[in-house]
Parts: sequence; structure tokens; C-alpha cells
Amino acid sequence: MSQHPQRTDGGEIPRHRIITGDCVAVMRAMPDASVDFILTDPPYLCRYRDRTGRTIANDNNADWLVPAFAQMYRLLTPNSYCVSFYGWANADLFLAAWRAAGFRPVGHIVFTKRYASHVGHLRAQHECAYLLTKGRPVHPSQPVPDVIPFPYTGNVLHPTQKPVEAMLPLIGSLCPMGGTVLDPFCGSGTTLEAARSLGRHGIGIELDTAHANTARRRLAGNPE
Repeated sequence: MSQHPQRTDGGEIPRHRIITGDCVAVMRAMPDASVDFILTDPPYLCRYRDRTGRTIANDNNADWLVPAFAQMYRLLTPNSYCVSFYGWANADLFLAAWRAAGFRPVGHIVFTKRYASHVGHLRAQHECAYLLTKGRPVHPSQPVPDVIPFPYTGNVLHPTQKPVEAMLPLIGSLCPMGGTVLDPFCGSGTTLEAARSLGRHGIGIELDTAHANTARRRLAGNPE
């Protein structure tokens, strides 16, 4: 990995980059073993539409699923972690793609909501993600619980905006200090904002130009 700039106190200055484009194509141009942790919220393959009619790009097909996770696996340093959200209704597709890439599922995380994002057979009051490994990383010195509170963001910046508060413990536990966090589906930049606040570097990739610009403004301190 390239040498990072240094702070005057000897620590690394977090660098953050948001790339607009198709994540598979962008990742193919990145070098092997160049990121230390992946935290991402890909489309759930559920044709999502919120109350105002907003949709998610590529949520209507799974063409990207296998090649995207194959590239993520290649980009991770050996013995590292990936946390991926997923749509429970398509868990079989996600698990098949992760395993085909080489990832090993080692844990499951539930993010609990105090509100229902959907009401049908049940009140949908949680999100979920798998903890995946490339190789066999040493267990974290401070493992996080597998149930994490999920404050409501209002989805102001993105139709499925995740809260920074839920990302912080994952990055703090699973990414080394000064390491690089990759989010290939970065949306409005939640993962990168959390990474920056914890002294990690961040790379975000976003297909939707408007969301990528929102993420850039957010990291510049002007999200609106």
C-alpha cells in the first residue's frame, strides 16, 4: 500500500476519495490488497421505492452481485474483514456470491430500529448484515455486539441512508487504526464519514452522480 501523509504529531492524516462510476469497473482498476476493511450497503435486489418514489440504481437486477464481491475480495488485504448489508429475501443469492468470491461468513449482525420501515406480515424493525472474512484474521481486541441500535436518519440524503452511529463500532473494531475503508456502494457517504471520525482513510464508489455529489458535499461539511 502507498505511504500515507503524516500529521505533525506523527499520525496519519485520513484521506477520503469518492469515485463516481460503476463499482465493478472502478474496482478492477484498483491494485490487489489495497484496502483494510470493507463496509457496504449494496442494493437489496427488492426493487425498492420509498414513499416519495425514490429508487435505488441496480436494485432490479443481480448482474453486478458476483463480479462486485469478487473484486472486493481481491482488493482486501489478507486476513481482513468485510461487513455487507443484504436483503433477507435474497439471502441465498448474497451468500452464494460471497462464497464464490472466497469470503467466509463468520457472524451475523442485526441492527434494531425503534420504528417500522415496512408493515406487512410483520413490522419490519431491523436491518441485517453478514460479517465476512478473507482468510483468518485475528479476533478483534474489542469485539462489538451482534445486535446494534439503528437510529433513524430520516433518509434525508439518500433513500436508504444508514446512521453513522451504527457504522462507528464496526469500523473501530474491525479496521486497523490508520487503515483504509472501502464502500463500493457509498450512497450519501455514511461509511466514509464514520471512517474519517475514527482516523481511518476512506474510498467510496457510487454509481448515481447526484448521490456521489451529496457524499462529497457531506465530507466537505455541507451536505445540503
